[in-house]
Amino acid sequence: MRAWLISCYRWFSVLLVDPLRLWAQYRALPVYARNYFAYQRMNRGSQRFKVQQTSLLFQTADRFLPAGSINHHYFHQDLWAARAIFESQTKIHVDVGSRIDGFVAHLLPYCKVRYVDLRPLEAKVDNLEFVQGSITQLPFATDSVASLSCLHVIEHIGLGRYGDPIDPQGHRHAAVELQRVLATGGKLYFATPVGRQQLCFDAHRVFDPGTVLEMFSGLHLESFHLIDDRSTAIQTDTDFSKARQCTYGCGLFIFIKQPVNH
Repeated sequence: MRAWLISCYRWFSVLLVDPLRLWAQYRALPVYARNYFAYQRMNRGSQRFKVQQTSLLFQTADRFLPAGSINHHYFHQDLWAARAIFESQTKIHVDVGSRIDGFVAHLLPYCKVRYVDLRPLEAKVDNLEFVQGSITQLPFATDSVASLSCLHVIEHIGLGRYGDPIDPQGHRHAAVELQRVLATGGKLYFATPVGRQQLCFDAHRVFDPGTVLEMFSGLHLESFHLIDDRSTAIQTDTDFSKARQCTYGCGLFIFIKQPVNH
């Protein structure tokens, strides 16, 4: 029943309006009116910052929402990866498709970033170089990238959500490319939803952590951390069994490309 209600809520929010936001708007309406008349009364006779009828907005619902939220994957994931790359003293880093207004922005004060995404990006920011390209055909030579990241990206590949072609094996093709360009001795900072394996078309996949290990079988797993369904913190003392209990957790993996033994 709970899963059904959550599904109904998501569809209603996507196709019509977020019911929680709508309720906040209704609660805020009388507050907005009260504040409007109070401001007009207190500002009577002043022409500075006078209320103009043509520029009225209605944002009072913000008072019924929290100041912000750190209970989601991106907040913890972005800090985890940015901290790890800072501690590695990397000066040039390559990222494929991660959140540019979160993780990538965290790196720019101390590291040059070559950022790859299928969609165009218009930005002129110090230390940021944009390269338009596909994760399934990365514009880098084999064994050429010493520090590489791909956070909350691979679960989308092949579903068409971001303009990429439909490909049920898109996630595997992306994993092959990430391994190909990673240099020997280089590190891949990787994050993706983990839990009970499923496809939520056309949003994302949720992987069993064992599937992730299989996809990157050419690399050595250095560490694994978990953000569970509550998304309140990173669990460092964990294993795959805890991840498999999640519905929509986030697995944080650091892989290393080791030399090939002949």
